[in-house]
Amino acid sequence: MPEKETPSIDREDKVSRRDFVKITGAITGAAILTTFASSSLKKADAQHGGGGERRWGMVIDINLCIGCNYCTYACQAVNNLSDDMRYNLVTTETLVNGDEYFLSRPCMHCDDAPCVHVCPVAATYVRDDGIVTMDYDRCIGCRYCEVACPYDVRVFNWREHTETSPRVPAFGTPEVPPRPRGVVEKCTFCEHRIDTGLERGLVPGVDDAATPACVVACPTGARVFGDLNDPHSPASLTLAAAKTPIRLREELSTSPKVYYLPPQSAIGTAAEEE
Repeated sequence: MPEKETPSIDREDKVSRRDFVKITGAITGAAILTTFASSSLKKADAQHGGGGERRWGMVIDINLCIGCNYCTYACQAVNNLSDDMRYNLVTTETLVNGDEYFLSRPCMHCDDAPCVHVCPVAATYVRDDGIVTMDYDRCIGCRYCEVACPYDVRVFNWREHTETSPRVPAFGTPEVPPRPRGVVEKCTFCEHRIDTGLERGLVPGVDDAATPACVVACPTGARVFGDLNDPHSPASLTLAAAKTPIRLREELSTSPKVYYLPPQSAIGTAAEEE
């Protein structure tokens, strides 16, 4: 992986918290179809999981994200993805006042995940630790989950994985088996790293080998990971110190486990307006 340098961030954000909420609420307008994930479509409790001892989550600081896409590239390397398949999306968003910022979107690992509700074969489910994952042997490629996701972070695999990702070896090496053609793929918070790391006595979010590749690759420390049930984890400490953490599309009550820290100047503007 290229040597990490912490670039300076000179741009002064002039975004109000109200504007930030407006744009983050609109970024996934194409996924409004998620409304069909109603309670009538819910499957058995065993499909939903959660409620375990640990609850993994991520915090992304908008102030520190520089749009370098290292998070995306590391994810592609670890999962051996072609350049047109991305579990993590980094987009440039424009606020109503014309200011721009970078918004990075992995899977939100929702507590009440629409994708889980609509899957007819229970191929996507919530683990006891809150990670929304996939059983690729069960997936029939119906793409209901892809349509239901309000964050647009699931991708359909149209072909067999036969070539090495162009991000290898600069950003890592493949760590998981190739998925078959005709399934929907997604971010899993690098569950394989978490599971093997815990077996080795490592701490996810602290030890790189047990932490999602995107978090490790970030050159500015914009991403923080940890157990949300542990008040001393990096993610919990970051949230405790934050004044106004935000989750995308909270009006849908999906309860994402990915939080965002809006620009500091936006917080000051909101306080002045009050």
